[in-house]
Amino acid sequence: MFTGIIEAVGVIEKIEEKGSNIDFTLTCPFTNELKIDQSLAHNGCCLTVVEIKDNQYVVTAINETLEKTNLGKWNVGTVVNLERCMKMDGRLDGHIVQGHVDHTGEVVGIENKDGSYFITVKYESNGNFVTVPQGSITVNGISLTVAKSEDSQFSVAIIPYTWEFTNMQHLKIGDKVNLEFDIIGKYIARLINKTEWQ
Repeated sequence: MFTGIIEAVGVIEKIEEKGSNIDFTLTCPFTNELKIDQSLAHNGCCLTVVEIKDNQYVVTAINETLEKTNLGKWNVGTVVNLERCMKMDGRLDGHIVQGHVDHTGEVVGIENKDGSYFITVKYESNGNFVTVPQGSITVNGISLTVAKSEDSQFSVAIIPYTWEFTNMQHLKIGDKVNLEFDIIGKYIARLINKTEWQ
């Protein structure tokens, strides 16, 4: 369980294909605090630490993960948002985030609003995933508030702190971002639509 409050950013140091899977080697400020088998959200995608050596650690992404997320587009040098699991005695500063990416979306707008930023993301909707104004959405692992909601598109306002201390500052028009929609909204949408998950 995560909260969508980014703890630090990591950097991809090595990418190694192993069959249909990919091993990613990263560095981050808290590598020395990690443990084997620990869950760590990377751009909102929960991955397990499988190896630690010096100041680097390794996680493995299976083919299903690569198909549903933007991990397959990572390169050496890519900056990744990181969050360790929440502690049971901690504050839920963001919202309930599972670390299970629902879809990728495409960045279609980036506006500088005199220091803050207005990001617009378009996604493929099948009726099971919706946003509402002032509702919660997770973009690349970041818990954000929806500022504007339309069919298959939403916008979020990014404060200067979030822009500076996450990988939001590296986004460009056309980039793919990982999306996890609000868990309560997903349950409601499914009950209303009574459709099968895809």
